[in-house]
Amino acid sequence: MPKLPNFKFEKAVLKRLPDAIIVGVDEAGCAPLAGPVVAGAVILDQKKLPKSLRQGLDDSKKIPFEKREELYGILVSCGAAVIGMGRAEVHEIESYNILNAAHLAMRRAVASLNRIATFALIDGNRTPKDFPCALETIVKGDGKSLSIAAASIIAKVTRDRYMVELAREYPGYGWERNVGYPTPDHRKAIMALGLTPHHRKTFGTVKKQLQGPEPIQVDMF
Repeated sequence: MPKLPNFKFEKAVLKRLPDAIIVGVDEAGCAPLAGPVVAGAVILDQKKLPKSLRQGLDDSKKIPFEKREELYGILVSCGAAVIGMGRAEVHEIESYNILNAAHLAMRRAVASLNRIATFALIDGNRTPKDFPCALETIVKGDGKSLSIAAASIIAKVTRDRYMVELAREYPGYGWERNVGYPTPDHRKAIMALGLTPHHRKTFGTVKKQLQGPEPIQVDMF
């Protein structure tokens, strides 16, 4: 049976820093061709965390859509989680590159918390600059730390819902299914329909479309 995320990393921090307020941080949306990158920040109360979350939280990419939605609903209503969310927009992704934009979204997520975190557990191996508190990066942390797994769910569900809303404004790209990722149907739609203001013009397929003989732009209005 695969090992689920737990509080091992959180307990290790508390052993060194007994008064630490620990926040898990993760992002969603680095790979898509369209839409913002979104980060979640979650402070969990280990004593109050429901069993359904202890046994259900994991890397959001491993969890089916319906289960992610269920876990999101429990997180926001259970009273055991302080939740923050931040995002970096397409123009920021294009200006700063996707890594720096993801880190910007993480800083915004932590800043949006209604409680001050003193230590962050962050998914990945890259340390964000100018972070508002001490931190530790954990490779594949969303599958190891419950705090990061919770942040992963918040980020993924928030971003996916936003892309479904955008799909109503810009039909034909399949965002209600692919949420902006470079799936075959999304790539074909870019070539057939052109670009929207929400496409990342520094990314592969999008850049190729711009470099074609007759680049097409879809008007905002």
